Amino acid sequence: MNFSRQALLGIGMIIGGSVMLYAMVQQIGVDNDPQPKPAMVDKSYTEQASPQPLTTDIDTEKRLLAQKQKERAARVAEQEKRAQQFLTEQETAEAQALAKARAENQQYMANSVSTGGDSDSPEAAQNATAAPKVQPSTDNSATTTPAVSAANLSDSDTQKAAQAQKKESLRQVELKKQAEAKKLADSKKQAEAKKLADSKKQAEAKKQADAKKQADAKKQADAKKQAEAQATAERKKQAEEKSATEAAKKESPKSSIDYTVKSGDGLLRLARQYNMPVEALAQANDIAPTADLQVGQALTIPSRKQVQRLEREAATVQQAREDKRDAKQRLREARKEVKETDAKGSFGVQVALANNQATADEMAKKLKSAGYQVKTSATSRGVRVVVGPERGKVAALALKDQINSDPKVNTTSAWVLYW
Repeated sequence: MNFSRQALLGIGMIIGGSVMLYAMVQQIGVDNDPQPKPAMVDKSYTEQASPQPLTTDIDTEKRLLAQKQKERAARVAEQEKRAQQFLTEQETAEAQALAKARAENQQYMANSVSTGGDSDSPEAAQNATAAPKVQPSTDNSATTTPAVSAANLSDSDTQKAAQAQKKESLRQVELKKQAEAKKLADSKKQAEAKKLADSKKQAEAKKQADAKKQADAKKQADAKKQAEAQATAERKKQAEEKSATEAAKKESPKSSIDYTVKSGDGLLRLARQYNMPVEALAQANDIAPTADLQVGQALTIPSRKQVQRLEREAATVQQAREDKRDAKQRLREARKEVKETDAKGSFGVQVALANNQATADEMAKKLKSAGYQVKTSATSRGVRVVVGPERGKVAALALKDQINSDPKVNTTSAWVLYW
């Protein structure tokens, strides 16, 4: 009978503890569930009330993200604190229930011992029946001791099992809550990361659009500037053509004119005014075509015939320059084409045959100042002035053509001489 009451008492404690655990879990769920919802409502309301601009600063987004992470960590810490408080209260309640059960069990055992001499009591009959199975003795105190120990052992095992089951249930509930909290935190973190990435992408897109807009504006400005420059060049060209046309209508003077330079005069302006090349005007006054004029300077405006003569002389000089340049080019090419088989001897170009050594030296000095390599050699007919030598006859012929076309030498009688 004692064992049955203890078993019923243990089962009642297990059921009561389970009911209490379930009620406390529900209470925790009720306390914790409303908490995220207002935050979500407030967040959505805040987002609807004041939408974030598309060009949010990245530093502001990072600061908001750090603040939200701190708030989330605070909420998780609060939940852990409540769970720990619940566990403490549960352990306290279990300890109180266990102490109360032990006290009631001791009281019950004391009452059973005090009434052990009554043979008509059902408890005494049960003890008397159970005593021979544990230890053969006729002492009532000895027969009751094993029953008490077995009852206490059964009660302790039942309480330990119930406590272990409650702790396991609490642990599962806590793990589930932590998993849900972590899942919610990860979801929020992903949403915030996506929002930050979208904001960054929009900022990059806007930056590229601004850069493209600036490039287009710069391109349009360059095109406009180029068009204006082209228009200015066209207007200048038209003005020059108009000025040239007006100058062409004038004729050069029939006779030379003495002219005194005034303020603003220049060779180009005077040449256009009197319809003559600026080179002819400069040559008539023995000055350079690019020389600057001074106010009060005396100039001679050549006549029409003088201009024509000066133009012919200038054309002759220009042609001589071109001939010299062509001859020099042919000489370079001929020297490159000379082969060993062509060099049977040394070739030179005889420029003159002087009557005496003094005349030959004077002519050699003139040729050296023009850049030629000169030698003199006395013969029975006079002193030869020879330029060279050249290694091949082709190069010597090209050198002869260059000397004959050189205005500094002023000769046309040079001929190739074989040494």
